[in-house]
Parts: sequence; structure tokens; C-alpha cells
Amino acid sequence: MSDSNSLKVIELFAGVGGFRKGLEQANSRLFDVVWGNQWEPSRKAQDAFNCYAGNFSSGEHSNQDIATVPNEFFQDVSPDLVVGGFPCQDYSVARTLSGEKGIQGKKGVLFWEIKRILENGNPKYVLLENVDRLLKSPSSQRGRDFAVMLATFRDLGYVVEWRVINAAEYGLAQRRRRVFIFAYKNGIPFDINQRELDKNEIIFKEGFFAKSFPVEVEPYKERISADFLPEDIIEISDEFSFNFHTAGIMRDGKIFTAHVAPMQKKPTVLRDILIDEELVEEKYYLTPAEEEKFKYLRGPKKIERTSADGHKYNFSEGGMSPTDDLDKPGRTMLTSEGSINRSTHIVEVNGKKRFLTPIECERLNGFPDNWTAGMSDRMRYFCMGNALVVDLIKIMGQRIEEIERASQPTDIQLNFSFS
Repeated sequence: MSDSNSLKVIELFAGVGGFRKGLEQANSRLFDVVWGNQWEPSRKAQDAFNCYAGNFSSGEHSNQDIATVPNEFFQDVSPDLVVGGFPCQDYSVARTLSGEKGIQGKKGVLFWEIKRILENGNPKYVLLENVDRLLKSPSSQRGRDFAVMLATFRDLGYVVEWRVINAAEYGLAQRRRRVFIFAYKNGIPFDINQRELDKNEIIFKEGFFAKSFPVEVEPYKERISADFLPEDIIEISDEFSFNFHTAGIMRDGKIFTAHVAPMQKKPTVLRDILIDEELVEEKYYLTPAEEEKFKYLRGPKKIERTSADGHKYNFSEGGMSPTDDLDKPGRTMLTSEGSINRSTHIVEVNGKKRFLTPIECERLNGFPDNWTAGMSDRMRYFCMGNALVVDLIKIMGQRIEEIERASQPTDIQLNFSFS
């Protein structure tokens, strides 16, 4: 049960629990995860859910289609904070056939489930994670999808800050770039305090992200943009395009965005996350045949291909190092990690080349050793390729704790202007 001094949290699309692990590391007494949902529709075996349920004892663990959870459930839970990583999909919307019921999004798009949960749960904070290409999608109408999301938050009464963060630039072991979205309710103490700041102070110094992930005081190459979201979300879906930069804020439909330059910390390098070589099983070392395959995959190439309509073209690919540099942080880990794939990490230790072990992949994301033990190696790699960097969430959790401590109710209302 959640006590009066804690924040009730629900975790959506939970995977193996990266959000929850990070929040608990920040302050397990403040963040009370009362409900976590993880369901993989295309798999009979629910490995990620079983991992989640096995690692967390408290709260309710849900292994069902989020779309089947009734509105009343979220009304009853009434969470303070909703967190989750969700797929980057097509967020276009249209009017219903009658035109009387407002708008409808494409079926199966999980962001609309987030919208439904916010409408019914009315949390004061929302923290989401996605791939950074969300800011640019779709390619035919740049920025439309993110603008639809921002307009949805606006219509639900939220302010939104976003930031693209590369974990390695803030001292961590993986060059993993993701966009994080923090939304908070209009009128709460944090909102009232933020309205005293101008847009530059929020983005570069005092905002949710800037205080924890500091940036240079000037934008990269003077890249700054501002705009106003159209009132009609259908107009946004059909016509709006915009160049969203790596950081920004949307309040009352006003957008301000800038390309920020991080004040980088010395990263953790691959060498620092490797396990003792004596503990590495033989199956992780490359066979001569596998070495040859990786030599080809990671080498430069130009291949003639034929498209579906019979058009011939040259596919070219630049070369990359045959092994990953142990004195640099790891590259972005994908779900194909551990397979014969160009993107797979290959390390060379004591003259022998090998894959990263599942434990080392857990360390790249900041999970405890053997967090995913109990499932196949293939699924352990897959789950880590899908996971987020736990330490980033820990830092954001500490920021939310700071906000909670500083929050003092006040009746003062201040105007916010981008002028």
C-alpha cells in the first residue's frame, strides 16, 4: 500500500522493469510502484513479464493487453506518476465517421492507451521514453507525430519538457540516444514555480532535464525554433510539420525548442563492464567461421541489388572496426545483440574475440548481474536490446524527489510567455 508521503506509480510497457529499478534506486520509499503492466502479444512465453514479476515482490503485476484494462481501474488507482517506454508508431488521427465523437487514432497505437490512462488516472507527473527519431517522424511530414503527442498533452492540461539524452555523454557505459518526455499538470506547485522562468532558463539551466543533465549555455550552431500548435489536432495531423530539436518545452500550446550541447562527463568504458575472463563460457568465443562472417559484415562493401520493380542499384556500406574499442563506451545495443549481425558487439580480450555475455549486456544498461537469468541467452540479449539505461531513470527520479520536496502550494498565478 502507498503511504501519504509516497508517490503512487504505475509502469506501462514495463519490459524487465528498467523504470521501476531506476526509481527504486533513486528513493524506494518515495516511489511506490503499485501496478506494472507487461504483455507481449506475439509471444506465447512471457519472458519479460516473468523477469519483472520475479525481481519485484510488491505491487500488482499485470500480464494482459493494456487495452483490456477498464477505465475504472485507473480511476481507482489514481496514480501520481505514470512511467513507460512505448513504441514509435504512426500517431496520425482522424475524425470519427459521424464527426460528433471528436477524433480517433489508429488502432493498436499504444500512445492512445497512455492518453486513456491519463484521462482516467489524472497523474500529476508523466515520464516516458522513446527512440529519438520520434522527433522527426514521419519522414514525409517531419515532426507531425511528436506534435500530435504534444497537442494531446496540451488538451489534457499538461506542460511537456523533452530531451534527447545519450547515456555515455553523462558518464555511463552505452552510447544509447533516447528521447525522454516529462509532463506535469498545469497548476501544480512545480508548474507555478517554472512559470517564473523564461524559456531559455528552463531549457539551459533550471528545467526538469537541465538541472540533472547540464548543457552549455548556448545552443549548438544557434539552432533554436519556436511555434504555436494549432488548436485543432486534426489540422496538426494533416498539415503541421516542425523541426523539433533535442530539447524543448510545450506550455499552453506554445513550443520552444533548441539543440543543446551536453556538458559531458567522462564515460564508463567497455573494459570496465567486462566480467572476469575466467568466468566466460566457451560458447561466447567466436569460432573461425564466425570470425570470417564478422570480418565480412563489419567490412566495407558494395553490392548490386535489384528492387521489387526490377530496378538495379548499388548498396554500399562503410567499414567499421573488426572489434569494439574497450576504451570507449559500448555502441547502442539492439535486440539482435549476440547474433551474427553487424550491430553485435565483438570484444577482443587476451587475443581472443567473443560476444558480450548476457551479464555484460545487463551492465551496459545498469541492471544488476543476472537480472534476466532464467530465460534463454537469445531472450536475455533481446530484453537488454529493448531496455533503457537504469541510471538515467535514477537521476530523473532524484529530480522528481527534489521537485516534490520543493513543492509548496501557492495561489500565485504567473503568465508564461515566449516573447
